[in-house]
Amino acid sequence: MSEEFQILLYYKYTPIEDTQTFLKEQRELCQKLGLKGRIIIAHEGINGTLEGTTENIQKYARDLKSDLRFADIHLKFSPGSGVSFPKLSVKVRSEIVSLHLPKEADVDPRTTTGKYLQAEDLHDWIHNKKEQFYIIDMRNYYETKVGHFAGSVLIPQMNNFRDLAGVLPQIEHLKHKKVLTVCTGGVRCEKASGFLVKHGFTDVYQLFGGIVTYMEKYPNEDFNGKLYVFDERIMIGFHTDDDKHEVIGKCDFCGVISENCINYYLKDGRRVRGIVCENCLAKGFMDRRHNDYYVTQDVAPIR
Repeated sequence: MSEEFQILLYYKYTPIEDTQTFLKEQRELCQKLGLKGRIIIAHEGINGTLEGTTENIQKYARDLKSDLRFADIHLKFSPGSGVSFPKLSVKVRSEIVSLHLPKEADVDPRTTTGKYLQAEDLHDWIHNKKEQFYIIDMRNYYETKVGHFAGSVLIPQMNNFRDLAGVLPQIEHLKHKKVLTVCTGGVRCEKASGFLVKHGFTDVYQLFGGIVTYMEKYPNEDFNGKLYVFDERIMIGFHTDDDKHEVIGKCDFCGVISENCINYYLKDGRRVRGIVCENCLAKGFMDRRHNDYYVTQDVAPIR
């Protein structure tokens, strides 16, 4: 990573009435500054990840915060490489993070969400052991395979965030316990924690700023493996000492320790995101085409 480039991660739930005009303004600003990445705009707010030179990322951040709707937005900066994104994508969608709930069951984080827990407070909870609590990881299952919090962590089997409604039975026993939802940068937990509140969970928190914020403050503590991210980096580590990094991912096919996270297709045509070690690839289980892998033998993942 280079100090010349920065990656900016941010979101904000706030009303945006004219989404098309705002899209045009955002696209023109990013093009002017030479930024690449993804911005999702909806009537409920904005969700973005951008990369550019440090100077231009800072210019973008100042411009965004000059808009009163985003004056208090929480911005997360990390070192970039200049090639984390292939292009710029700015889109208008119905939600800034796709939960796809029926309209009557949807969650508005501005009115219903979990209580914010700062990284420092979670660190205190973990290390002073005065609080009995349960961490619920709200990320997709393949994200949690390469890294997750240590300790009392519940990992629902979600292939996609829209599976949240279907995993309630897995966490029903925690309805009257103190629970903390976590995700990469915090945006998914805004709705996930609110969803739990709406379904009768009585003591719900969400990690403010997500796992990124926690690991930036405590880079060698409490998180095993690496953090999955949705760009060309695929995953990032926070360990200043490589000797402290523990690989926890396992190959979907042979079970060997690996962090080689890829897309592959099963014989029945299903596209899967998972971990496949270099040895299994070399044996011919996969054939690489169009940046995906295809199962070429009747081999079933052992996941």
